[in-house]
Amino acid sequence: MGRQQHGPDSAAETSGSLDTRLAVAYDPATSPADLFALASDPSAAVRKAVAARADAPAEALRPLARDYDRDVREAVARNPSTSQGNLLRLVKDNDRWVRWAVAGNPGVDEQVRRAMAKATDKELRGLLAELPDLEPDLAAGLIGDASPEVRERLAAHTHDPEVIVAMMADRTVRVRKGLARNKQTDAAQRHTLSLDPAPDVRSTLVRSLDLDEADLRRLVDDRSPEVRRSVATSALVPSHIREALADDPDETVAADARTFHEPPAKPAAAPARPPHRGPRRFVTGRGRQA
Repeated sequence: MGRQQHGPDSAAETSGSLDTRLAVAYDPATSPADLFALASDPSAAVRKAVAARADAPAEALRPLARDYDRDVREAVARNPSTSQGNLLRLVKDNDRWVRWAVAGNPGVDEQVRRAMAKATDKELRGLLAELPDLEPDLAAGLIGDASPEVRERLAAHTHDPEVIVAMMADRTVRVRKGLARNKQTDAAQRHTLSLDPAPDVRSTLVRSLDLDEADLRRLVDDRSPEVRRSVATSALVPSHIREALADDPDETVAADARTFHEPPAKPAAAPARPPHRGPRRFVTGRGRQA
C-alpha cells in the first residue's frame, strides 16, 4: 500500500514537530505504512498512539510489544488487534500494569488464559478468575488457589454450578462472602449462606441477593446488630420485613429501619408523540430559540 502524504510533514519524517507527528499518529486516514514508520518514533507519546490503534499493522505492533516504555507496551496489551504471540509475551511482562492490561483484551484466547493461570502474580490470576466462560479445568484449579483473594473473586463471578458447590465448603470467610454476592447461587445455597457462622457473610448476602421470606424473617432476629442493620438498609428487603426492625433493641438498627427510604422508582417513559401531519415550519433568524 502506498504511503499517504500529509503535507510537508509526512508521518515517515520524524523531523517534524511532536504535535504534528502526534496528529498524524491519531489521524484515522494515516496509512499502514506511515503507522509502521511512526512505530519507531523517538517520542514515546507517538509510539503509544500507534500502539493503541486497532488498525495498526502487525509489523508495527510487534516491536512496540517490546518497547522500553511501559505505557507503550500497555497500549499494545489493550489493543484488540494484538496477536496471540504478543499477548503471550506481554502476559509475562516485568511490569504488572502491562500484565494486567492483557486480561482485559477481548482477543485473549484459551492459550493466553492458561498462561495467566500459571502466573505467580496473584492479581493476574484474580483477573483470570473474573473472566466469563472460563474453561472448567482452569476454574477447578483456581478453587484451590493459594490466594484467598483469587478464590473470593472466582466465588463472586463464576457461573459454573460445580465450582459454586465446591466453594461453599471453603473455610475462608472472604471466599464465602464472594459467594454471597454471586447471583448464580440457587435458593438452597442462599439459605445455607444465611446460616453462615460469619456475620460478614450474612450481611453481604442480605445486601446483595434476593432471599426467601423465611430466611429474611430469621435474619430480623439475627444475633449480630450489623446483620440486622443490613436487613434494615437493604433495598432488596421488602418494607414489611424492614418494619419489624423499627423497635430493634439496637437504636442504630431501629433508626435505620424507621428512616430508610425506598429507591425512587424509575420515571415512566414519556408517551410517544403522534406523528406530525402537515408541513413543518422552520424558524430562523433572531426569533429562533436555542
